[in-house]
Amino acid sequence: MTTLSARLSLGFSCIGHTYSHLFAPVFFVVVLSLEKTMGLSHGEAVALIVVGNMLFGVAAPIAGWLGDRWSATGMMAIYYIGTGAGMIATGLADTPFQIGLGLAVTGLFGSIYHPVGVAWLVRNSIDRGTALGLNNMFGAFGPAGGALLAGVMIDTYGWRAAFLAPGAFVIATGILFCVFLAKGVIVETHVDRKVDPPATRGDTLRAFAALSITVLATGFIYQATNPAIPKLFSTRVLDLQEGVLGVSALVALVYVVSGVLQLVAGRITDMYSPRKVYVICFMLQVPFLYLAGLLGGTPLVAVAILMICLNTGATPAENVLFARYAPAKWRSFAFGVKFVFALGLCSLGAKLEGMLFDRTGGFETLFTVLAAIAAVAFAASLLIPPERPQRKEEPAATPMRQAAE
Repeated sequence: MTTLSARLSLGFSCIGHTYSHLFAPVFFVVVLSLEKTMGLSHGEAVALIVVGNMLFGVAAPIAGWLGDRWSATGMMAIYYIGTGAGMIATGLADTPFQIGLGLAVTGLFGSIYHPVGVAWLVRNSIDRGTALGLNNMFGAFGPAGGALLAGVMIDTYGWRAAFLAPGAFVIATGILFCVFLAKGVIVETHVDRKVDPPATRGDTLRAFAALSITVLATGFIYQATNPAIPKLFSTRVLDLQEGVLGVSALVALVYVVSGVLQLVAGRITDMYSPRKVYVICFMLQVPFLYLAGLLGGTPLVAVAILMICLNTGATPAENVLFARYAPAKWRSFAFGVKFVFALGLCSLGAKLEGMLFDRTGGFETLFTVLAAIAAVAFAASLLIPPERPQRKEEPAATPMRQAAE
C-alpha cells in the first residue's frame, strides 16, 4: 500500500464521517419547520427519525461483516451513493410517512460508515489516537455544518433544500471515490500499519464488559442531546420568532468547537493512557449535563459546548480501546456490534427527549436523567483494565548504526 493511498483513505474516511452525521442534525433543525408546516407536536416530529436512527446502528454489524469478508472500500462506495440517495428522497417527500421512510433509507446506508470506515481508518493509521481525533473532528463538523446549512437553506429555499443539497454532495463524493478505486489510486489493505501486542483473555472480557456499558451511555447521551440543543437554544437563549438561522448558528458553534477539540483529545490519547482520558471525560460530564437542564442565556451556550466536548471527546480513547481488544480480522464486525449499542439502541434517546419535553414542557428532567447515566458510565469505565507495561525492544539496526558498531 502506498503512502498516497493511506492518506487518501484517511481523507475519505474523515469526509465520510462528516457525511454520516449530517442527516440527523439537519433533520432536528428541520423539525422546527415541520412542527408548523405539518401541524406536528415536537415529539411527533422528532419521532419521524427514530427508525432511521435505529437502522443507523442496528444494521452496522451486517455492514461490518461485509467489510471484513468482502471489501471495505467497496462498502464505502455503496455508503456514499446510498446515503446521498436517501437524503434526496427525504427532501422530495410530501408526507410525514414519506419523510420517515426517506430517513430510514438514509440511516440504513449510513450504517455502513462507522463499522467499516472507522476500522478502515485504524488499519491505515500508525498514530491511532491522533487519526481518530482528526476523524472525530470531521465527524463533529457534520452536526455543525448540517445545522448551519439547514438554517440557511430553510430560511432561503425551504426545508426540502436542507436535504437535497447535501445529498447531491454526498453522491458526488461517492463518484469521485469510485474513480480513485478504479484507477488504483486507493488500494485496499488487510494488514494493520501498527500492530498492538495481544491482550489476555481475562483483560479482553473485562474490557468489553465495561465498554458495553460506557458505549451505551455515550450513545444515549449523544442521541438525546442532539434534538435537545436546538430546542434549548430556541427557548432559553433566543426568542424564536421568524426563521431558524440564529438557532442553527449557535448549534454550529457548539459542534465546531467540540470538533476542533477532538484533534486535541486524540493527541492526548496517544500521549497518555486512553483509559485515563476515557474515565476523566465521563467524570466531568456529570455536572455539566445537570447544569444544562437548569441554565439559560450565554451560560447555557458555554455549558452546552463543554457538555458536547466531553461526550464526543471520549470517543477517540473509546475507539483506541475498542481496537486494542478486538481481533484485527473481525474488527469491522466488532465495531458494527459496538454501534448497534451506540447508534441503534441509543436512538431511543431522541424518542425520550421528545417524550419528556411533551410531558414536562422543559428539559430539567431529561438532563437529570442524562447526568445519572454519565455517573453510571464513569463507574463502569473504572473497570477497564489499566495498560500493562511493555518491554522496550532493541531498536532495529540501521546502516548508520551498523557502521558505528
